[in-house]
Amino acid sequence: MPFTVLLVDDEPLAREGLRMLLAEDAEVSEVLEAKNGREAVEVIRRAKPDLMFLDVQMPEMDGFSVIREVGADSMPAVVFVTAHDAYAIQAFEINAIDYLLKPVTRERFIKSLARAKDHLRARPAGEANRQILTLLETIASPARTLKRLAVRTAGKTVFVEVEDIDWMEAAENYVQLHAGRAEHLLHVTMNTLEKSLDPELFLRIHRSIIVNVRRIKELQPVSHGEYVLTLTNGVRLQSGRIYSERVKTLAANPF
Repeated sequence: MPFTVLLVDDEPLAREGLRMLLAEDAEVSEVLEAKNGREAVEVIRRAKPDLMFLDVQMPEMDGFSVIREVGADSMPAVVFVTAHDAYAIQAFEINAIDYLLKPVTRERFIKSLARAKDHLRARPAGEANRQILTLLETIASPARTLKRLAVRTAGKTVFVEVEDIDWMEAAENYVQLHAGRAEHLLHVTMNTLEKSLDPELFLRIHRSIIVNVRRIKELQPVSHGEYVLTLTNGVRLQSGRIYSERVKTLAANPF
């Protein structure tokens, strides 16, 4: 199934890198480029590409503005590209829309392209458009995040300020909160709690661990995409392999 791909990025080297990777795939019949959002809108309307790798952060018209300008119903399948926008990453995951983190690795790109090709072959356009609309609504109207937690223990309720929590770990249907020298047991699942936390402040690094990013002092790669994080209080935590892309964002400067 031959298909046309549009690369949208204001960085020429970023576009060149993706173009080289796309050249390895025999099903890619044509690669188009746009160096800004305005050009992207024109190319989409004129050439109607099948797939687009869209940079989130561009001057003047960013990736989300491109979608709003074109309209979700007229959009090709989208793989978002971002350098450090943790909140956007969370939104993409919630809505099952793929994304790539800069710098883009060959292995991650191949997986993303394969997923996009499966999407083009099997998924109706209407479903993809609904996902894009849901994503835009999520970003335009972000959910309110928790500021403090009420922990019931020994016949009383203790209030814990969320920003005071150093890290959290799963304990079956509970979550153990570590805040300084204090520990609290909260009756909630890890997945439910994660959705209520500020993604700019908390990062899930393991299926059983969420960490306050402001408490991270050092980050050390170990093996197989795993990392050891040392907190300011000396606690050492190891990330899980499937969370390696998330942890990598901690080491990326926003320039």
